[in-house]
Amino acid sequence: MTDYSRLLSPKVQALKPSGIRKFFDLLDEMKDAVSLTVGQPDFVTPWHIREAAIESLERGKTYYTSNSGLAELRSEISKYQKRRFGLEYDPQSEVIVTIGGSEAIDLALRTIVCPGDEVILPVPAFVCYEPLIKLAGGTPVLIKTKEENKFKLTPQELRAAISPKTKLLILPYPNNPTGAVMDADDVAAIADVLRGTDILILSDEIYAELTYSGKHVSIASMPGMRERTVIAAGFSKAYAMTGWRLGYTLAPAEITSQMVKIHQFAIMCAPTQSQYAAIEALRAGDEDIEMMKAEYDRRRRYIVDRLRKLGLPCFEPEGAFYVFPNIGGFGMTSDEFCEKLLYEERVAIVPGTAFGECGEGFARISYAYSVKHIDIALERIGKFMERLK
Repeated sequence: MTDYSRLLSPKVQALKPSGIRKFFDLLDEMKDAVSLTVGQPDFVTPWHIREAAIESLERGKTYYTSNSGLAELRSEISKYQKRRFGLEYDPQSEVIVTIGGSEAIDLALRTIVCPGDEVILPVPAFVCYEPLIKLAGGTPVLIKTKEENKFKLTPQELRAAISPKTKLLILPYPNNPTGAVMDADDVAAIADVLRGTDILILSDEIYAELTYSGKHVSIASMPGMRERTVIAAGFSKAYAMTGWRLGYTLAPAEITSQMVKIHQFAIMCAPTQSQYAAIEALRAGDEDIEMMKAEYDRRRRYIVDRLRKLGLPCFEPEGAFYVFPNIGGFGMTSDEFCEKLLYEERVAIVPGTAFGECGEGFARISYAYSVKHIDIALERIGKFMERLK
């Protein structure tokens, strides 16, 4: 019998499967379950965006694009970033169109991180960062953000985590799973800590458009930070384009020229039809963003209010489309709480530990679902809570 444990990469074998997948697998066996697990908009991609992709097919635009993406799309990305966030990037040398935001994150990490480098990561955080750091040969240095600080990274915490081996800071804001945001003052304080160091920044801004209190502020807009920042962004959340698998990076030309090498060998280019759809989204999709954002905001306020009335303490998120209630007062681990809720009431939410050990005592609930769907789940959660009392 072949000993695959000896033949396969130890680095890959050491990775733990996504904690979210466990609940997806359980859901497959429960057709009557109501899920609030997925970070996927319940909106269909707006028709004018779909129509642009259809038109590209009808015109036979089915060929590879350049490695970095259609020049027209990169130009629109640059215009959009300047118009919406005040950032300026050269579409020819500082933009890469990627397979979703996940590839953008992977490109940055593999380009920057060397074996032995330390990468600072505020947690809880989305499941991909820590495994991708390890695959790049880096060492994750985890900073446990605190509920009393609204799950923000503080300058004191960052300063304490920096060592001579620190190569990169990941800023995952607006945050998945907590919904935390960093406002202008918060970001400026982080920038102050980084000045005078050689530490680079990976700013994951996939939820930038879904900021409910004020406007998203990128650390790349702070004095001296643009030249050390890679921004990962995309179309999945803002335009309800998850299945189109399209993202992009924004970075100085010196970094972009290295990232594109990995992209051209591993990927070649992003899907052509998705790129034509994205051009239309950037040119004519602002109203779509505002409509969906307003609806998410309505759901956000509604679900926080309902959870608190049910007896679940809940930090009020200011970005993305997740709430992260505190479930630590019921004498169960996060996994036990979520499994018990799933089996007894057929409601699926994600244990906080799926986003790092520091997520113990919390659970992530997505409100990227209709109010009707959320209502059904909350009614069942209410029954569950009554029994726990």
